[in-house]
Amino acid sequence: MTSLLVTSTDEGTGKTAVALALARLAADRGAAVGYMKPKGTRLQSNVGKTLDADPMLARELLDLDAEMHEMEPVVYSPTFVKGAIRGEEDTAALRERVREAFDGLAEGTDTMILEGAGDPDTGAAIDLTDADIAELLDARALLVARYEEPRDVDRILTAAENLGDRCLGVVFNAVSSAAYDEVETEVVPFLESRGVPVLGVVPWAREMAGVTVADLTNELGAESLTDAATDALIERVLVGAMSGESALSHFRRTKDAAVITGGDRADVQAAALDAPGVNCLVLTGGHRPSGAILGEAEQQGMPVVTVQTDTITTIERIESLIHGGRVRDAATVERMQELLHAHADVDAILD
Repeated sequence: MTSLLVTSTDEGTGKTAVALALARLAADRGAAVGYMKPKGTRLQSNVGKTLDADPMLARELLDLDAEMHEMEPVVYSPTFVKGAIRGEEDTAALRERVREAFDGLAEGTDTMILEGAGDPDTGAAIDLTDADIAELLDARALLVARYEEPRDVDRILTAAENLGDRCLGVVFNAVSSAAYDEVETEVVPFLESRGVPVLGVVPWAREMAGVTVADLTNELGAESLTDAATDALIERVLVGAMSGESALSHFRRTKDAAVITGGDRADVQAAALDAPGVNCLVLTGGHRPSGAILGEAEQQGMPVVTVQTDTITTIERIESLIHGGRVRDAATVERMQELLHAHADVDAILD
């Protein structure tokens, strides 16, 4: 039985999509595949018995019948971490819980896919970083990374060093066309000269970027004020804090954007409705727009949602969501399978 930990250098690398795509690719080769995310970090709330969305999606896409408490033995919520800091958690017992859950899930499988946290150092408070988990569960580790600037190499080298001999190599994901040649001709040879194999350079694909209006609405807990379709992509956030005339000029220079503004800014709302690149209007502070604005939005098919949070908090949450590259459905994972098959050494990763 082979165990592969898919970890990452940072949040928003597309780690979940890569992990599930590799699981599906292994299954396509006839392997019995299991999945586990030892530390649940993508949580729905900060308190209580929360669930990580990634194992829930894995169970659905891989047709697994495992229980959530097995797939996610440690719920790494802020409340849990506070308890660990206060000495309320037994580190040895937690490691044993992870080990026992793994043994149960791995029984009868040929390949176990383990998913790490967004940050490989998450879990240090209980001695369960991604490197600790690779050691505990005798797994090889694949790093998933982005490349946007040369300093990204520092994070890759640090993560690889922490993983030691268990580091299988790195797959670059969502590499822009502007950076692709640099990665291939300069970054790859440099990393390999430092003992870090590069097992894939996956190009940026538009259909893998951004989130849908529906994703945004669900994650924000927003109230929809129109019946417009919610499948349009949101790739950037614009803040409507200027005059209506200035806002219109600004909005018209963008595409696939969500405009965030107050419910009392009818001029900005009207400008957003007139801009073809705006796909959603988000009103903060729990305010509702005028009937005229809502009527125009309905006519144009523009989603309008309202949230209780303030503008700054809303911006941060949406940007985090967009940057996170959330895995939404089977189609996203299937597209990642295609990308990995074309641009990564899947044989070296899975064999």
